[in-house]
Amino acid sequence: MAEINCRFPITSRQHETAGPSVPGATQPMPNSTASCPCTPHPLPTTIWFPDADEPNVAPIPGAVLPAWALDKARTEFVGRPSHRPAPLLKIAIRDTAPGMDARIPSTPFVAATDEEASGPAILLAELHPDALPAPDDNLSPVGSEMPGSLEDGWPGFFHRAHRLLPTDGFLLLATRQRRDSGHLTDPLGALIASARTAGFRYLQHIVIVYGHPVGDRLVPAVPADASRGVAHCDLIALSAITHA
Repeated sequence: MAEINCRFPITSRQHETAGPSVPGATQPMPNSTASCPCTPHPLPTTIWFPDADEPNVAPIPGAVLPAWALDKARTEFVGRPSHRPAPLLKIAIRDTAPGMDARIPSTPFVAATDEEASGPAILLAELHPDALPAPDDNLSPVGSEMPGSLEDGWPGFFHRAHRLLPTDGFLLLATRQRRDSGHLTDPLGALIASARTAGFRYLQHIVIVYGHPVGDRLVPAVPADASRGVAHCDLIALSAITHA
């Protein structure tokens, strides 16, 4: 699977980097590499393309992350001996109303040789675009009567996810933009801020392309339920911060 690593300074808007450009799709990534004095150690924004012979470029109906990208995350994103796939629990979040946990379907991905562990090495949360917060939503738990893992909505989800993961665990958020009133929204900033409040460290933004590169063009394979002009999904990598 091809990938491109583009090094950008970490700024408050790094998570807003758009995916590759196709006719009618979101705008391409900026080429600026201007440095910021407060961020001397930039992390890469990575673009993942499927293999040229991959027959299923787009995700299955209702999903966000294609199967080839899920396999890549299990084998390459988390380093293991001999590229053995890491245990992963995939959940699909379609709403954040009270009692959301009871409505979240889950699918475990484990190898027969994996030993018993305190939790999955990777928790992959696929976020349905309709469940995403508006870009100007404040997800902070100010004034909440149920702090931490007992909260409703995204703050409570991130606290519960932190408790589920082992010390070296990763939380991956897979989502894509939606179109509100004709404009594509970018909710990633609010989600990352809420995750940080719950004890996660932001690591990386990976763009998953729905299409094959052919020469200097991208031939898209857009899922039927994607918003017009969206030919990629976003994968946000977070690690759980633990204290001795």
